[in-house]
Amino acid sequence: MSTTDKTTTALYGGVTNRRVTIRDLAAAKERGERWPMLTAYDALTARVFDEAGIPVLLVGDSAANVVYGYDTTVPVTVDELLPLTAAVARSTKRSLVVADLPFGSYQASPHQALETASRFMKEGGAQAVKLEGGHAVAPQVELLVSAGIPVMAHLGLTPQSVNTLGGYRVQGRGEAAAGLLKDAKELERAGAFAVVLECVPSELAAQVTEQLNIPTVGIGAGKATDAQVLVWQDMAGLSPRVAKFVKTYANLHETLREAASAYADEVVGGAFPEERHSYAS
Repeated sequence: MSTTDKTTTALYGGVTNRRVTIRDLAAAKERGERWPMLTAYDALTARVFDEAGIPVLLVGDSAANVVYGYDTTVPVTVDELLPLTAAVARSTKRSLVVADLPFGSYQASPHQALETASRFMKEGGAQAVKLEGGHAVAPQVELLVSAGIPVMAHLGLTPQSVNTLGGYRVQGRGEAAAGLLKDAKELERAGAFAVVLECVPSELAAQVTEQLNIPTVGIGAGKATDAQVLVWQDMAGLSPRVAKFVKTYANLHETLREAASAYADEVVGGAFPEERHSYAS
């Protein structure tokens, strides 16, 4: 492949006038190309990330924490996530938009999963959905894919199951590693186009990545995965607390605090608005 071909096909930094598709992700896996993924929950930040060339944006159920102020992802509902998904989809041109299916909206049956996913595709404008779980949700994945809905799977630390996992702990250690690898292979067979590996030992993530033909997306899973994902507020320094696996690339908390204080000081002191900010009669 020539340098020009690599530039035009690259997931990050490639020149294209269309949406990234799951076929592009599969091709990147074959090329050995790593790619970034971020969460997004609103039009303005989604547009920024789209312009930055982020190929995949996840409207995560992490909105429960960073948008709605819940302690966990469990309480957030379909009706709360749908407008966020629609905002992200409307404001982007290139990024593949993946919508999280929230807790309780797909576990009961494949039929329930299809109803929920269909809403995110039709009302939310998503191009794919994500759901958590191993072999128990393989029938859901199979039905969704057969219905034309691309599915991203999620293994390891699955936040929707925090109450049964006993907290936010590393998963897949010791004898549990074999079970996670088996689940990953079953989800691939069911038709998932990618699998998120959250908070699993880096050696296990490398093994899963090596044995799967679909891309793996790591979050706290080491550097051997095909892609990496972070909650954007964590990445940008807005979140008050972050996990060990997070690297912050900016300090937007301090930037916004300083901007708000400067604005308030000028209002109180009469410096704002100036004449150039006012209209003549």
